[in-house]
Amino acid sequence: MSILKFKRSSIVMPLSLLCHLTIINCTLYFFTPETYLHTKSILFYNICWLLVTLEFEFYTILRKEKFQTNIRKILHVYISFGLLYFVFFVFNPEFKISIEHQLKVYLFLCLELAIYRWLFFWLRGKYRFEGGNSVQVVGIGRDKNLKKIRRVFDDPNLGYRYKGFFDDGKSKSPTYLGKVADCFLYILENNIDEIYCIASQFSSKELQNLINFADNNLIKIKIIPDNKNIFTRAMTIEMYDDTPVLNIRKVPLETAYAKVTKRIFDIVFSFLVILLILSWLTPILYVLVKLESPGPLFFRQKRHGLKRKVFWCYKFRSMTNSLDSNKPMTTKNDLRVTKIGRVLRKTSIDELPQFFNVFMGSMSVVGPRPHMEYHTMGYETSVDKYLVRHFVKPGITGLAQVRGYRGEITVPSDIVNRIRLDIFYVEKWSLFLDIKIIFYTVYNTLVGDDNAY
Repeated sequence: MSILKFKRSSIVMPLSLLCHLTIINCTLYFFTPETYLHTKSILFYNICWLLVTLEFEFYTILRKEKFQTNIRKILHVYISFGLLYFVFFVFNPEFKISIEHQLKVYLFLCLELAIYRWLFFWLRGKYRFEGGNSVQVVGIGRDKNLKKIRRVFDDPNLGYRYKGFFDDGKSKSPTYLGKVADCFLYILENNIDEIYCIASQFSSKELQNLINFADNNLIKIKIIPDNKNIFTRAMTIEMYDDTPVLNIRKVPLETAYAKVTKRIFDIVFSFLVILLILSWLTPILYVLVKLESPGPLFFRQKRHGLKRKVFWCYKFRSMTNSLDSNKPMTTKNDLRVTKIGRVLRKTSIDELPQFFNVFMGSMSVVGPRPHMEYHTMGYETSVDKYLVRHFVKPGITGLAQVRGYRGEITVPSDIVNRIRLDIFYVEKWSLFLDIKIIFYTVYNTLVGDDNAY
């Protein structure tokens, strides 16, 4: 795979965590075996490192972060972990230790971790310099703030690829790309990832049009602000040197901790469902489905997921085989639904094979429900901000579903309200919210839901 195409930055944090734990455990094993080779010691050291780094968000590596801007965080982590390291011996007096020896070992351990941290940033900078993990950016409008931000964009170690700027005032600058009206086609044709817009150059209506364009095309837009009233629930301010930049849509699941936390939860939850439920339910349904209707037990369908990527979504087949199953939405009293299929749909059992999708990584337990390709292509042009829901993985259940917006879409307000709740979930995600949605999903299934068919 070309280095220019490799962008799996989500693996960096867990890989760094694994390397740090390896360094800690190997160092203590070789230099302090008399205190390390006990189950409670191993558990204590590893759990303490996880808790300390979690508290100080040690593995939240922002694109603009460098080793020299991270030193204070490193010191906080090393001091906190060191205190816990030596407190362990206070509560375990059976370990006969030399404080001087343990202190030397710990200082050596800190040196190893610091060297690895420096090496990580150095390698990341080299990787980005060669074109890896890069983002394509353009500016819209031009003033002194854009020139300041260019200093950040022009640092090859940060991975930005600045393409130029659009402005209605003509410029002889080699990075001038044309008038503002020309930006829309250029952005779409050149796979631009982020737009940086000078707020003072546009009216509130023009800014809102740019925001809508970005949202509806799955592109991030960041506003270099002035005093205009452009607000969203997910707005955050980021600093580029000493220049504030308004990030219109901050997605909580973009952080490394959130990604890993949600992925671990998905893997554990889906594995338990596969092991404890699907392992015995699948052969039973195979017999029941086959007795009523010929065809396969599983039904698969192409749907749009994270970043609008297409994946195969699996379900237990609840309808007779049909050549047009990828277009019409199931309706109430649909003649294609079999008798056993109605039971499966009523109880949402037909959705259980999607836990395989979750386990493999194309879906999450909780998230916006994925739609068929045919419907996505229709909604993205007819429903404002529809594509914002694709900033996160689709889910087996979601906020819209537990609020009653599931099943057939009969009036425009059905899809509008569903997207409104999906966007709220994207902007306000938390693990607690996921657990709450799962609870209400189970509750609604047990008490019955007339909207399921």
